[in-house]
Amino acid sequence: MIFKNLLTVFALFSFLCFAQTRAIAQTTDYSNVKADDLTDAQIKTLIQRADALGYTDDQLIQMAQAQGMKASEIEKLRTRVEAIRSQSSTSSGVTGGKAVTTQNGRTYSGDSLKNSASTSKAAVASPVQNAATTINSKIFGAELFANGDLKFEPNMRMATPRGYIIGPDDEVLIDLTGNNEANYRLKVSPDGNISVQYAGLIAVGGLSIEQATSKIRTVLSKTYPALRTGGSQVAVNLGNIRSIKVTIVGNVVKPGSYTMASLATAFNALYACGGPSENGSFRNIQIIRNNKVVSTIDVYDFLLKGVQSKNIRLQDQDVINVPVYQTRVEMTGEVKRPKIFEVLNTESLEDVIYFAGGFSNEAYTARIKVLQKTNRERKISDISADNFKTYSPLNGDTYVVEKILERFANRVEISGAVFRPGQYELEKGLTLKGLISKADGLKEDAFLNRGYISRLNADNTQSLLSFDVQKVISGTETDIPLLREDKVTISSIFDLRDEYKVTIQGAVRAPGTFEFAENMNLESLIQQAGGFKEGATPERIEISRRVKNSDVMSLSAVTAEVFTVNVDPKLQLLGEPFILQPYDIVSVRNSEGFQTQKQVRIEGEVQHPGIYTLSRKDERISDVMKRVGGLTPSAYADGASLKRPGQNYLSEADREDRSKDDKVNLRNLNRLKEQGAKDTTSIDKEIDVLSSDLVGINLKKALEQPMSRNDLILEDGDVIRVPRQLQTVKVIGEVLKPNSMIFVPGRTLKYYISGSGGFSYNAYKKATYVVYPNGSVAANRKFLFFNNFPKVTPGSEIFVPKRAEREKLSLGSLVGLSTALASIAAIIVTLLKN
Repeated sequence: MIFKNLLTVFALFSFLCFAQTRAIAQTTDYSNVKADDLTDAQIKTLIQRADALGYTDDQLIQMAQAQGMKASEIEKLRTRVEAIRSQSSTSSGVTGGKAVTTQNGRTYSGDSLKNSASTSKAAVASPVQNAATTINSKIFGAELFANGDLKFEPNMRMATPRGYIIGPDDEVLIDLTGNNEANYRLKVSPDGNISVQYAGLIAVGGLSIEQATSKIRTVLSKTYPALRTGGSQVAVNLGNIRSIKVTIVGNVVKPGSYTMASLATAFNALYACGGPSENGSFRNIQIIRNNKVVSTIDVYDFLLKGVQSKNIRLQDQDVINVPVYQTRVEMTGEVKRPKIFEVLNTESLEDVIYFAGGFSNEAYTARIKVLQKTNRERKISDISADNFKTYSPLNGDTYVVEKILERFANRVEISGAVFRPGQYELEKGLTLKGLISKADGLKEDAFLNRGYISRLNADNTQSLLSFDVQKVISGTETDIPLLREDKVTISSIFDLRDEYKVTIQGAVRAPGTFEFAENMNLESLIQQAGGFKEGATPERIEISRRVKNSDVMSLSAVTAEVFTVNVDPKLQLLGEPFILQPYDIVSVRNSEGFQTQKQVRIEGEVQHPGIYTLSRKDERISDVMKRVGGLTPSAYADGASLKRPGQNYLSEADREDRSKDDKVNLRNLNRLKEQGAKDTTSIDKEIDVLSSDLVGINLKKALEQPMSRNDLILEDGDVIRVPRQLQTVKVIGEVLKPNSMIFVPGRTLKYYISGSGGFSYNAYKKATYVVYPNGSVAANRKFLFFNNFPKVTPGSEIFVPKRAEREKLSLGSLVGLSTALASIAAIIVTLLKN
């Protein structure tokens, strides 16, 4: 029974909070509800629910009374609620028992954004979110109420506004100053009275703040006579304010009743309900008070001008009505604010353009297309600019503002050898000579024999008109009138020829190719190239020049003119200079007998290893070995090697060519080897030659027999390395176990092959070769049916190459071979029979 009574109270409360429960409320008998039957836990649950919805205790009691609860039970319920709130306040340390909202120091009962028509017990989406999802975003003004950053909340720190009507739950502040000092903070009772000490009850409900001030002064002057004489003054202000009920109906996102602060305005209410819905009017919003329209709001005044003159302060029981729009049009295309706009009967297309922010920079403003709907079909009309002010928009009109054309009505262009190339206005009577003058005239390098005009024909095809630039400028040829989109081109002399260059090479500090200049002489070019190198001779400088009229039919025709010239070593201007021509090639030689030092390096087991300079062109290995003091006792002369400098000592061009050739050759050889070439021996040898930079020498014989063929003449950058006595032999390649073995004097190559497990199945035995420590290579030699393997020395490497895989005969090949053999056999049998 108790739980049933609690549910009844909740149903009563929900009737005023949620529209969906009205049917339940109407069928419930609230006169039988007993406050004593409710437990403290049930009362706390009811209080928490009321606090969550922003209702005060007085409002809760008023709801119960309105639904038929007996007065005696209402007083008991009030006592129970106050007692439980007092207990909660004492235990938690929180003062106050009402659900109040504090904003900037002033409080008011209730929540200004609470809709009593809300039905869901769960969290309800905010009006802002609902507006964003239900109102078409193209409607002008909808974004105002869908903007979460814009808060239409009443200003709670403002001074007491003039004309404010005092009502129940308002708090009146009375300050008495002067001869008498007193302060009162009084709450207006539900009857509209305040109780002032020594003065009694004063009825202020329904009075404006000014009227209430006058009445309070009159009443207090009986208690405080100084008020009549001016010795004391009284000031009446508003403290905490009450909440009011406002009903919003019509075409809004969330219609219903809203509890708001008494300082709220119409915009506060509109924001709370999410604003006009998709069919709601933004320009005819009515504020109804006591069944009379007291104000009509046009939201466009605020959106376009920031004016809120009709945004009046609401009073309790005010009704806001948002009717259906009457005329709505859409503006699209090249306007600054393409939207759907609501239009009043007195407004024209010009006003709609104003609503849209005006035309964009690319708009075609001479005419606007309008798409309309008739009773049967659609139609399109054109509205000229002269009729913008007089055309009355119709509901459903769609206006299309097109872009201007991507073309110029009066453009000509000039490019090339003029000082100011570019686009110019085609003035009336403008000619070719006049356009050149507009471009500040011709440049010095202008090609005067010919220019041309690219002209756009009537059918948009192109045609070319040629003219003599010099004659047009001088006036000896008729000037050419220009037309729209003409493009004049005057070439530079440099545009009509190859770029002139000269080249210098040889013994100069910065050889290369240089830009040719008129009257350029040989000495100037040498100076640009940084001057002579050390060792360069200023004599016998060779200049080669292109031949322009060679006899192509003659086998001995001259292909170049060659000049030999001597210049001053210091490049002084002596005598007639040699004048260069475009594409000349200058070669500067070194002096006869000029030599730079050439050095070799001796490493390893010698008495004095290091770098030695060659004193003669024909200095040999034996000569340098005498200078280093000979070999050490642990030297292994048979393993000495000579490393030639190779590419590092070549010229840059030769080095690049040789490097490219070697890379190509190595790549081709490796590709052949990977593809299974039949003769891999020659391929391996060529790869070794390309990959190695060692020269096989016999140092022992070179020292024993100076000037012999083993005593090589050394070159710049040679490196001779004499190793220590070697004791191993390395076996690699196609053996079962490649490894290194101890050298045993007198043992042949077969001994070391056997020590590595013998030849593998794929070994190419007859191609086995030995690489000696000095870089020389010895291959297997075959005599009749016998293999004569090379001698093995300490430090040698034995390499057994892989036999190329043999291509297996296919079935077709076998059939063909069998047929051929059968044919040969038949021929032999036939011959024998004859």
